[in-house]
Amino acid sequence: MRHLLLTLRYRGTNYHGFQVQQNALSVAQVVQDAVEAVFGARLDVKGCSRTDAGVHANRFALALRTESGIPCDAVVRAMNVRLPEDIAVTGCREVPEEFHPRYSCTGKRYLYKIYNSPVRDPFLSGLALHWKYPLDENAMDAAARQFIGTHDFAAFCSAGGSVEDTVRTITAASVAREGALVTFSVTGSGFLYNMVRIMTGTLLEVSRGALAPSDIPRILAGRDRAAAGPTAPPHGLYLDAVFY
Repeated sequence: MRHLLLTLRYRGTNYHGFQVQQNALSVAQVVQDAVEAVFGARLDVKGCSRTDAGVHANRFALALRTESGIPCDAVVRAMNVRLPEDIAVTGCREVPEEFHPRYSCTGKRYLYKIYNSPVRDPFLSGLALHWKYPLDENAMDAAARQFIGTHDFAAFCSAGGSVEDTVRTITAASVAREGALVTFSVTGSGFLYNMVRIMTGTLLEVSRGALAPSDIPRILAGRDRAAAGPTAPPHGLYLDAVFY
C-alpha cells in the first residue's frame, strides 16, 4: 500500500468548497471522480482544509492510499487529463503511513485580494473583491501587524465554528499594494472558521476610519465577534501555501 500526497491548484468559483456536499458540486467530488478514473477504484481522499464555497487555492494538499504502482509523474499527467480546467494537480510524492494532510500541517498562508478601483475589472470577476472606494493600505498594514503573535481569536470566528480552543498563533501578517491590487497576506499555525475573511473585513473598517490599528488588541482581548468587522466575501480568498 502506497500513501500519496497530491498538491493541487484550483479556482473555487464553480464549487461549493472542497468538502463533499450532499446537493452541491465540490472540489473533492471532482477530484475523487478523476482518482477513480486513474486508479480504477473510488479511493478516499483526505484534504488539508475545508475551503468555503467560492474560495480558491494556489496550493492545496490531499492524500490517498493505493496499491497501484503508477509512478508519481504519471499520476500528475493522468489526473490532469481527467480534471476540468479550473483544477490542476501540480505534484505527487509518497509520504509516510502516519502522514495526514491536515493534522501533520505545521502552518498555512492565506491571501486576500482586493481590486481597488472605481471601475471593476471583468478579468478579476470572482477572483478578487472589487472595492471602488479609496483604500489606506498603510493603515491596513499597521492593523494587520497587530494580529502577529499568539492570541485568542474568538472575535474573529463565525458562529458556525465548532472548536472550543480559539487561541491561534500568527507568524506574519501584512498588507501591500501593487497598482490597483491590494493584498492581505497572513501566515499562522492554524485558522478558525472564516477567520481570515473577518480579519479582512476588519482591515477594511480600519481603512475607512471606523476602526484604528490600535483597536485590534482591544478587539482581540474582548473576544466579542460584534466588535470586529464584517466577514469579507469568499471570492477574494486564496489558500496560498501549506507547510509540513
